[in-house]
Amino acid sequence: MSAPSRPGPYPSRRSVLGLAATVPLAATGALALGAGTAHAADSAYVMCYFTESPDMLAANYGLHLAVSTDGLQWTPLNQNAPVAVPTAGSQGLRDPFVLRKQDGTFVVIATDLYGTDWTYVSQYIHVWDSADLRSFTGYRRLKLHSMNTHSWAPEAYWDASRGTYGVIYSAVNSSGHNVIMVNYTSDFVTAGDPQVFFDPGYDVIDGDLAIGVSGYNYLYFKKSSTLVGARSTSLNPGSFTEFSTAVSHGGTEAPTLVKSLASNTTWYLWGDTWSPNGVFYAWQTSSLAAGTWTALDQKKYTQPLNSKHCGIHPITSAQYSNLLAKWGTPTWNRLKSYNYPARYVRHSNYAARIDEYAFDPYADSQWKLVAGLADSSGVSFQSVNYPTRYLRHYDYNLRLDENDGTSTFAADATFYRTSGLADSSWSSFRSYNNPTRYIRHSNYVLRIDPVSTTTEQQDATFYVGY
Repeated sequence: MSAPSRPGPYPSRRSVLGLAATVPLAATGALALGAGTAHAADSAYVMCYFTESPDMLAANYGLHLAVSTDGLQWTPLNQNAPVAVPTAGSQGLRDPFVLRKQDGTFVVIATDLYGTDWTYVSQYIHVWDSADLRSFTGYRRLKLHSMNTHSWAPEAYWDASRGTYGVIYSAVNSSGHNVIMVNYTSDFVTAGDPQVFFDPGYDVIDGDLAIGVSGYNYLYFKKSSTLVGARSTSLNPGSFTEFSTAVSHGGTEAPTLVKSLASNTTWYLWGDTWSPNGVFYAWQTSSLAAGTWTALDQKKYTQPLNSKHCGIHPITSAQYSNLLAKWGTPTWNRLKSYNYPARYVRHSNYAARIDEYAFDPYADSQWKLVAGLADSSGVSFQSVNYPTRYLRHYDYNLRLDENDGTSTFAADATFYRTSGLADSSWSSFRSYNNPTRYIRHSNYVLRIDPVSTTTEQQDATFYVGY
């Protein structure tokens, strides 16, 4: 359950819990327990999330979806707007989770909480059914307990030994601290009595399961702003024992375990942060059993804009294509720096620069790459939040100016997209009217310069994504 880091009206849950946080969608684990209805092999991923930004300009507590072919670079659906919105309880959600059920259809569950009131009592969770993640039906709330507390970061899984589904979540029980509870359900309409699933004796929230991996089940959770794993040979409540080395980046929460579809041994661990708020970091391992992780270079992954507390689940190529067909790809892009991959191209006071994600106004980093104003085979960068303005060079510095309709402006605002000078899978942008110069950053400010050295090539290379 991702919590903002800002003081004042948006307190971190640390101040409420003492220390806590994490939900996610254990993409792989729930599928490992019995095949259920046969389906085509998975070859892509879907991510569910909600949105916030540092100044809360992006705060939206509906269900958001993104897709990816590699589980690392993500395409938001529906223009990064929600695809479903809760209509009962708080009328908002956090920490959504998607599970493919035994019959091949999907269920979506989420924390019942609009915003950041960590004292809100939520004995229920939101639930939707979906045949294909293109429509969401049967919206309801599922009651999990009668305690004067919350039901944070729910996650569901198939328990083959019991022949039913388990729903784990975080709640403060009689121990006085957050533990991970479990209820069993056959239909996500009614649930059995709550039981303690995992209580190591200290505050834990946001449990994420990977099931049936070489004879073990893995439970990752947040411990004192770090991500830690426990494991068990069964799914019995009380059977998990902590074993892994903790990982973190600032205040880290919301672990999500994802198995690579391209490798039998590669696993990723995603974590959300509350400081800085809303930045995902990822780690990689070739052995869950080892319990050690290596930080992944941010060049290799790009989270959906303003995404928080994600859940990731594998899907088929047909489901991937159908989701794109239904919801569409964004009409805008973001540009990530190659040698400063935590930074994105933005305008600030009409000057162009690269700044570290996340920031507000977030729309300063959104660009429509349109046909070049001076040559349609080139590209011009139209601002999303100032659509009459384009990036253009002036005295070799890039700035956001009104299109005055002149040929000079059109030429200054047109660039040719080329293979990345530092990495051919990325992009570089050569000036139309100064063809020996490329867009590059210098002291984080964008300009057009001749490029020759390795450093200059890296400065002039960008990833065009979302």
